[in-house]
Amino acid sequence: MGIVKISDLMHENLRVAGNALSRSINAQAEHWMRVGMLTEMHPELDYREICQLLIQADLAGGLDIAAAVTIQPGKPRASSSGKH
Repeated sequence: MGIVKISDLMHENLRVAGNALSRSINAQAEHWMRVGMLTEMHPELDYREICQLLIQADLAGGLDIAAAVTIQPGKPRASSSGKH
């Protein structure tokens, strides 16, 4: 475990989001870091799919960066068709 320095504004953003989502500031920061890490590794996935990967990782014992690069989503996303 280590110390991460963040700006006062980011700390306030974490506090607000954490309160809204019933998470501690640390838990909210870790959630955003996990989502961001997986988003960078899998830019083709949307937020829902990233959350599914987080759930799968938790069921498998936790998110590990070595495993995260090999995680395959359940099914590939459809190509963009302009529908939202």
